Amino acid sequence: MSAQPDHLTYDIDWQEERVLGLGDRNAKRKILIIPPLFDEMNRMRRATVVAMRDLAARGVATFLPDLPGTNESLALMPEQDLDSWRAAIKLAAEQLGATHIAAIRGGALIDDAVPNLPHWRLAPVKGASLIKTMMRTRIAGDKEAGITTGTEDLMAEAQISRVGLSGHLLNLKMVEQLMQAEAAPLLDVRTVNVGVGADMITGSPLWLRAEPQDDAAMSAAMAAELDRWSASCGG
Repeated sequence: MSAQPDHLTYDIDWQEERVLGLGDRNAKRKILIIPPLFDEMNRMRRATVVAMRDLAARGVATFLPDLPGTNESLALMPEQDLDSWRAAIKLAAEQLGATHIAAIRGGALIDDAVPNLPHWRLAPVKGASLIKTMMRTRIAGDKEAGITTGTEDLMAEAQISRVGLSGHLLNLKMVEQLMQAEAAPLLDVRTVNVGVGADMITGSPLWLRAEPQDDAAMSAAMAAELDRWSASCGG
């Protein structure tokens, strides 16, 4: 087993999407990690990868896939919506042989693409919270530039073509889906949050930071929690 990353891929619509893999590909437990969505994805990536290295040392393999339109993907972001991302997660889980699914924040909005596996969720968030936060950021940025923009203006922009929010071009379907999206109820799911107490892990909500940061304690807590959980449900 090696803590060195494997640069893997999964296929969707005749196109390869990248996957960061850590740990033995033949491990009994193989966790597919669905990252947070949009700008929260970048803020949590380092902490997630550090946790993946820890899990590799524990004999647990992990996979962190790029969603179409994000990171190194050649797919166009304006063509994506929650349905296309669910399809990607389903294919990634099948092709990588995942035994467990772990979703962080907005990742829990699309983890129901693989309902038959055990699920773990960290601080799941409603889609409306994500999209409204991005809209507020856009409105504040426009105000600093001397432009008056409201939520209605942004929705109208999305209806015409696409709307730019937090560096992402979103189509109307994506915006409307996010407005209604919540983590789906599943038969086998464990939900934890950041804090102190039962069903909590040590750390700070990195997704709220202005820039990507690290939290070694949080990464260690994530790895320990995922190790215990995955071993308790089919591992």
